[in-house]
This record gives sequence, structure tokens and C-alpha cells, in this order.
Amino acid sequence: MHMDFELNDLGDPVGLPMEPRDTPRLPDRAVVLEGNYCRLEPLDADKHVADLFAGYQLDTTGQLWTYIPNGPYSNEAELMEWAKNAQSKSDPFFYAIIDKKTGKAVGIASYLRIDPVNHSIEVGWITYTPLMQRSPISTEAMYLMMAHAFAMGYRRYEWKCNALNQPSINAAMRLGMTFEGFFRQMAMPKGRNRDTAWFAIIDKDWPTAKAAFETWLAPENFDSEGNQKQRLSDLTAPVVYDRWPTLTVRTSN
Repeated sequence: MHMDFELNDLGDPVGLPMEPRDTPRLPDRAVVLEGNYCRLEPLDADKHVADLFAGYQLDTTGQLWTYIPNGPYSNEAELMEWAKNAQSKSDPFFYAIIDKKTGKAVGIASYLRIDPVNHSIEVGWITYTPLMQRSPISTEAMYLMMAHAFAMGYRRYEWKCNALNQPSINAAMRLGMTFEGFFRQMAMPKGRNRDTAWFAIIDKDWPTAKAAFETWLAPENFDSEGNQKQRLSDLTAPVVYDRWPTLTVRTSN
């Protein structure tokens, strides 16, 4: 990966000097993120849990929860308890994703590892119900969060996932994220080892990515049956500098 640098007085390579810039804002519960297909409201358990639980019940295989640290939930009360705790936190900062056609909550996502000092923020805890999977809503929700992060003044927007979660890896690169490496044995969710893949997009690439999202989300990019004409991965390809390598999966004997 190319890195910009200069030489200091000792001849050592150092990072380029930073121009003074304001400290980024923190996510605000008073702010709703509005799109054409969806809006993102700060999570409110009393308002959103019934819709979310009903949507999650449509996942009859349980596969939705394979790589999620929490869940699955056997009843609405369990999800309510989790959501009450989640909504009280400032980091992670959770949103409910609302389908504007139905007015129902159809998924959640959050900002986390919010670091205003270093102008870095991560997106995660992405848990979509089957009602929004593979729909423009899922892409627009990620676009709205990315756009809001850069508008708040962050210069680095991160995505991390289980290194065995190929759909999430594919999604990261489709959204314009560059692979930056992986951390071995980083966590132990649900009693299993997790190696974590790291991706990010930075502010200098946001204008290109923003134009790619807006082109893809435009109504004219879809035919009468809702099929895309241009792929987002093709539109964001110019800002994806390194891609996830093919790994050999080893299983225990």
C-alpha cells in the first residue's frame, strides 16, 4: 500500500504534517439520518424492539447470528433487555434502521471505537433482519452512517469483522473499504476463537465513494423489477486499494 511521507532533519521517513482541524463531534441522539429508502433513528427499545424481534424471527435457520456477539433471542423480553442496555451507551452508539415504506424497524447498526482525538470511528454491530437484506435499504443505511461520520469531522472510518465471515468481508469491499490486515486471536465470542479482519476508508477517498453511492442509489440505476444496472463494487473499485486474500480454512480434528 502506498503511504505518503517526508524525510525529517535526520533523514528518517515521517508522516506528513497535519493542518489544524476541529475535533470531530460525537454522535447525537437528537440527530436522525434521513435517506430515500430508510432513516436511522437512535435505538429506542420501547419503540423499536417489537418490530426488530418480529423481523429477526423471519430468520428460521439462525444463521443470522453466526458471527454476531449477541443473540439469537428466544423471546422479545430477551431482546428488550439487550436493547435497553445498548441504548444507554454512547459507545457503541446504536441506531435502528427504519424502512420508510412500512415505518418499521428492520435492523440495527452502530458507531463504536469512537476516537475524536485521532478522528477515527468504526461501524459495527450490523444486524439486519431478512426484511432488509439484499435491498437498497442495507446499502443506503451504510451510506448514511459513512456520510454522517465524515460530516462530523472524522478522517478514518473503520469496518472490522470475523475473518471467516466472507459475506461481511465482501460487503466491506463493496462499500469502498480497503483491507488493512487482520489480528489473530483478537476475541472469543460465544466461546470460539475470532481472528479479526480490518478494513477502512479515509476522508480523502470519501468524495469518490460518495459519488459512487449516489450513483448506485439513484432510482434510474434500477429497472422496473428493482434489478441494479450498475454494481456498487464497480463504482467503488477506485478507492479499494488492497483486497482480502484467499485464506485456507483449517478445521480441528
